[in-house]
This record gives sequence, structure tokens and C-alpha cells, in this order.
Amino acid sequence: QVQLVQSGGGLVQTGDSLRLSCAASGRAFSSYNMAWFRQAPGKERDFVARLSRSGAITYVADSLKDRFTISRDNAKNTEYLQMNSLKPEDTAVYYCAATMRSSLLRTRESYDYWGQGTQVTVSS
Repeated sequence: QVQLVQSGGGLVQTGDSLRLSCAASGRAFSSYNMAWFRQAPGKERDFVARLSRSGAITYVADSLKDRFTISRDNAKNTEYLQMNSLKPEDTAVYYCAATMRSSLLRTRESYDYWGQGTQVTVSS
């Protein structure tokens, strides 16, 4: 089992950057495929990005790949989401997630462990 604790987020202006962090404890962090999802008010929790156990394979949602970067540091048991050129439509609660599964990794149902969520608000 793994526990995920998120940090970062907050209120920023359009065009600003933010980095979210997700610190893991418990079972070996490098055993898990990791991801980020986000949920805007009144909407579903949507896939943002994922990366492989080693961090060598990454995938960011097409609409975000020019601005968002996902990474991890297995030595620090931490996953990151770097968000640049933020827009008001990026406003949401962001969640990190972990799974030992190896398929359907853009689907939230594939993830067994979740961070507590962190609010990102982008003002215009």
C-alpha cells in the first residue's frame, strides 16, 4: 500500500506557473505507475498525465502537452506536475494517483491510491 500527500497549488494569475508535488510513503514508490487527474466544479475527474515506474515513459493529455510536464524522482519518492502558462480553464482540484496496473492508465478507475487533492485557481 502507498500513501500520497500532495503539496503546491493555490491562487495564481493567467500565464503564471505552478508545480504540484505528490510525496509517497509506504510500499516502494518505484513499483507504481503514477498519474495526475483534475476535477473542475460540476465536472468529471479527468486525466491530465501519467508516467511509468521509471519515469522514462510519459503521456500528457493532448490539450495540455504544450504546457504541462509530469515527472518523478524515485530517490525522493515524489511525483511532480509542472504547469506553465496557466489559464482560467485550468482551475480545478488536482489529484495524484498511483497504481500497480500496467494497462488503461488514462482511466481513473485503474488507480487504487489517491492524494488528498489540491486546489488550483487561475484568475483572469
